[in-house]
Amino acid sequence: MICVPVPEGRHLIGHCDGPRVNNQSDAADGHSMNLGMPIRAIAFIGLMILGGTWVLGLPLLHWSSHDPLKFACYLIIAVLASTMKVKLPGMDSNMSVHFLFVLLGVLELSLAETLIIGCMAALAQCFWKQRPDPIKLAFNVFGMTPIAIGVTYEVYHELAGILHNNMGLLLVAAACTYFIANTAPIAIVISLSERRPLRGIWRETYFWSLPFYLVGAAVVGAINFSARFVGWESGLLVLPIMYWIYRSYQLYLGRLEDEKRRVEIEEMHVRAEKRHVEEVCALHLRTIEGLALAIDAKDHTTHAHLHRVRTYAVEIARDMGLSESEMDALRAAALLHDIGKLAIPDHIINKPGRLTPEEFEKMKIHPIVGAEILEKVAFPYPVAPIVRSHHERWNGEGYPDGLKGEEIPIGARILAAVDCLDALASDRQYRKAVSLSEAIKVVADEAGKSFDPRVVDVLERRYVDLERIANESMQVPPRDSCSYAQVVERGRMPGNGFEANGNSDANQKDFLSSIASARQEAHTLFELSQDLGNSLSLDETLSLVAMRLRKLVPYDSFVAFIRKGDMLLPEFVTGDHCRQLSSLQIPMGTGLCGWVAWNDRPIVNGNPAVEIGFEYDPQAVNEPRSALVVPLEGVNGIVGVLALYQTATDAFTSDHLRILQVVTSRVALFVENALKYREAESSATMDYLTGIANARALSLHLEQELARCQRESGTTAVMVCDLDGFKKINDRYGHLAGDKVLKQFASVLTSMCREYDYVARMGGDEFVIVAPNMPPDAAGERAAQLSEAAKHAGLDACGADFLSLSLGAAFYPEHGLDAEQLLAEADRAMYSAKQRHYEKQAALGRDGLDSIELATAS
Repeated sequence: MICVPVPEGRHLIGHCDGPRVNNQSDAADGHSMNLGMPIRAIAFIGLMILGGTWVLGLPLLHWSSHDPLKFACYLIIAVLASTMKVKLPGMDSNMSVHFLFVLLGVLELSLAETLIIGCMAALAQCFWKQRPDPIKLAFNVFGMTPIAIGVTYEVYHELAGILHNNMGLLLVAAACTYFIANTAPIAIVISLSERRPLRGIWRETYFWSLPFYLVGAAVVGAINFSARFVGWESGLLVLPIMYWIYRSYQLYLGRLEDEKRRVEIEEMHVRAEKRHVEEVCALHLRTIEGLALAIDAKDHTTHAHLHRVRTYAVEIARDMGLSESEMDALRAAALLHDIGKLAIPDHIINKPGRLTPEEFEKMKIHPIVGAEILEKVAFPYPVAPIVRSHHERWNGEGYPDGLKGEEIPIGARILAAVDCLDALASDRQYRKAVSLSEAIKVVADEAGKSFDPRVVDVLERRYVDLERIANESMQVPPRDSCSYAQVVERGRMPGNGFEANGNSDANQKDFLSSIASARQEAHTLFELSQDLGNSLSLDETLSLVAMRLRKLVPYDSFVAFIRKGDMLLPEFVTGDHCRQLSSLQIPMGTGLCGWVAWNDRPIVNGNPAVEIGFEYDPQAVNEPRSALVVPLEGVNGIVGVLALYQTATDAFTSDHLRILQVVTSRVALFVENALKYREAESSATMDYLTGIANARALSLHLEQELARCQRESGTTAVMVCDLDGFKKINDRYGHLAGDKVLKQFASVLTSMCREYDYVARMGGDEFVIVAPNMPPDAAGERAAQLSEAAKHAGLDACGADFLSLSLGAAFYPEHGLDAEQLLAEADRAMYSAKQRHYEKQAALGRDGLDSIELATAS
């Protein structure tokens, strides 16, 4: 007698929400079928039920029984055997034995009798100690079981003649057939539901039970052999033997369970000891992390950066199959890889621009210093070699030792790629962050050059998943932080009439921010004081102030208002609400900024809604609700104000005001100097009479325009025009009238040109127009319009109807490649046009001409 173990408890993936049906057949006892399974699985189950009903019904219509007593005995024993199920230890499986009597029926009974035995045993198995589901019941009793028995019965009797009644081979064939027919349908249902390969499911889940079927076939053969000499009644002795084996195995399993509980208790003690060791190691690692964060605060390294680098590196190491010791070393190295930067001066670490060769040579010592520091620590795993080599490159061009390929420790190769990826995807003082997808492209381009291709391959394949893991593991509330500006209040202050400050955490920072901000403030103020004197351009100066200041005083909007008479006008605006803030014109003494300028006193957390001309919407989320405004006081009084805005209420602190006042004490002087420089520069490049650019400004602009054309392969037109008859106006009406004509013509000329055209006065009555991307036909149309404008300028200024225009044009690059050549060609064309003009004038015998044609350089 053999007990066949059957897997139990598996349900189809993706269909565990609805009611489940446990399949209790021999090979599939315990499998769950879900009413929400895919249509294809439901269709297969329906086909099985239809096929099984047909297989069961057809023999029953032709019922025959040669020995009813024998049939009844086998049926009773099979039903009793189906209730003897033992759960196997260590797995979700049962053992059932009625398979033996199905094979006995195949050998000794008719098909109808064998079907009744198998189906009744399956029915009893479904109802034993549980409430069956209709689908399970139908699939087992009317589907799979009849089909398996029918196929096995036909195979056995068809092969009987072929194999000449060789009992051994026939039993093996019957057992194998029944095994396949009884396990394949369940495997097919699972495959259809889970979209997994049928062959893999069947091999992994059921193939292991084939030996039990074969052993069961041997037992059946022995019973059949004894029945030939003793009679079929000897088979009845199987039931007591089965029960004895069943009870013995239950007692054996009970002892196994006791032993298992004892082992579990021992394992629990081992796990407790292991957990204690892990807690000590975690404490060690957290200590390392805290020290690393405090050290790296000078480099503005954030906890998020170190956490992501460590998470990425460990996950990649696990993916590449590194040992636990190597991963422990990598965890520590990921936190401490930049500890050597203690030996690098702050101005090099925090430099916002590219390092000089000398500065880079100094920076290159930090892996060596870091490794030397860590060699003093008795790590149980090799941390120092990883730190020393984390700037080595796969092609041997790294530092400090020039290692290449496999010479570089695997931990250092992983750390190099991960650190580069996160550095690219994080904001740094010398550049803005790029997206993670762009960063991974940069790292991928360096595979085989800077980085190990295997590491890059893992990064490319898993970077999205790694970023998700890092972000999820960061969703932990921060531990209690240290305050650098804790205020202890022994009692509440009496009401003093001021509005309460709702930002109770405004002066609270964690210890890392305290370390970083102290260094950053000194460094930024030092840089700002150095950079302020590098330019006299007001825009450059204010842009520099805004950029440097943002590191110390966070803001959403920055506005520098300059005083012009009794008004404050926005000179430089950056951040949110640029358009609205740029349109403000604030009278002195009114609104927020006007009050600060008038009273020469700063305001902290002022209300931006009171600003004159500012359209404030209290319902909008991004509206500014806090303002920090500080006056700019120069040598000769207030030159303007600096205003910083934030969307949060009470966002600015007294510390922010202190920093801003330190900055503005110097900024005001440079703003005053920049205004004077702008005025001087304007007078040097502007024609005093007409207010347009002069010859010097024209030369500078034309050089810039030609450089643009060369970069972009563009074109530009240079048109030189001269007022014909202007000398007569000076002679007849005086120079004041001539000046009036020049000013009016310059004004009309500027209004007729495009916004990006450039108009300048070369001197006397000669003007130049620089028109980017203007074709010759458009230049001809422009010439006619300008001639009409010159005529009207003479009429409007002094009533003279003899003023006209001569105009010549040269085009880049056809007529010249530099400013001097283009001006000379255009001027030559203009004089040719003037000569033709005078010839026509002499031929017609009158002062003016009604039309003009454009002369183009040849």
